[in-house]
Amino acid sequence: MFQVKIKNGPIFSVKPSQTILEAAILAGINLPFGCKSGSCGSCKTKILEGQAFHEEIMPGVLNEAEQKTGQHLLCKTYATSDLIIEDTYSVETNFPPKISPVRVESINQLNHDVIQVILKLPAGESVKFQAGQYLEFILADGSRRAFSMANCPGDDLIELHIRVIEGGKFTNYILNDMPEKSIHRIELPLGQFYLRDAKNPIIFVAGGTGFAPIKSIINYMKQTNNNRKIYLYRGMRFKKDLYQSEVIDDWYSSGLDISVFNVFSDEEVDGKKKKLVHQQVLDDYQGLHDFQVYCCGAPGMIETAYHSFIEYGLQDLNFFSDAFTFAPK
Repeated sequence: MFQVKIKNGPIFSVKPSQTILEAAILAGINLPFGCKSGSCGSCKTKILEGQAFHEEIMPGVLNEAEQKTGQHLLCKTYATSDLIIEDTYSVETNFPPKISPVRVESINQLNHDVIQVILKLPAGESVKFQAGQYLEFILADGSRRAFSMANCPGDDLIELHIRVIEGGKFTNYILNDMPEKSIHRIELPLGQFYLRDAKNPIIFVAGGTGFAPIKSIINYMKQTNNNRKIYLYRGMRFKKDLYQSEVIDDWYSSGLDISVFNVFSDEEVDGKKKKLVHQQVLDDYQGLHDFQVYCCGAPGMIETAYHSFIEYGLQDLNFFSDAFTFAPK
């Protein structure tokens, strides 16, 4: 048994067989977390003193530079000695998550398998978050589902893009048991997927509903007059998977320095060959040395893109990701 001390905070015990996050939750310590699987980065924390073992994680969630400075994902970290860890909320980019009631304003079909859910916070309330972060929807039985926010910080309404999963618990809940104006609970903000301050041109890679957090970031860039060059690649299987093309039209007319490419893996569209989205990125550039890449979608897509882009010259510290995983049916 080891002792973990949070700087300027409490102490809790952890067994060698427990992750630090598991032990903290059992001890009633409120640390931020999301997926518990090493793919979202919400529990990223610096170990200031002591030794720990870190399991394998999703590429891009914890880069080499962060690892060298002692950053760990607590959901994948096991103590091998007593530890002192950073107070997570002392990090400038993090806003403490809170649980809040929300009202369902509307539920809309965006395409054949993506639903838009619009939520409203109580009157007079707002939430601070980084464009690109996500929330967790808390079901009546206490289970949770994570969804990225497509809205911009400061917006009155929260916008979610939710893929319809056949037999999915949450999908059935939305379609059958979530009437408009009903009240629910969410926790937000969560996650480490947000725009870093830099001057590099940006390549956004969005698989399916991975478009949601990227929409949030790009609208934030428009709102703040950020003039960095943007290349957006949207990966889909078929043309029918495309949605919210009007948002792209708005970006083109807004003065943003943006180029958007739709890539279809299972259907030839407008004479373009079928292609995986990461491969289209590789085909379009001589190298990726000068770019930052923000990649959001299925874990397999992110892992493939990460390794391919690093081999093509992208610096590890310039790859940022948010992996979408689905709960079992």
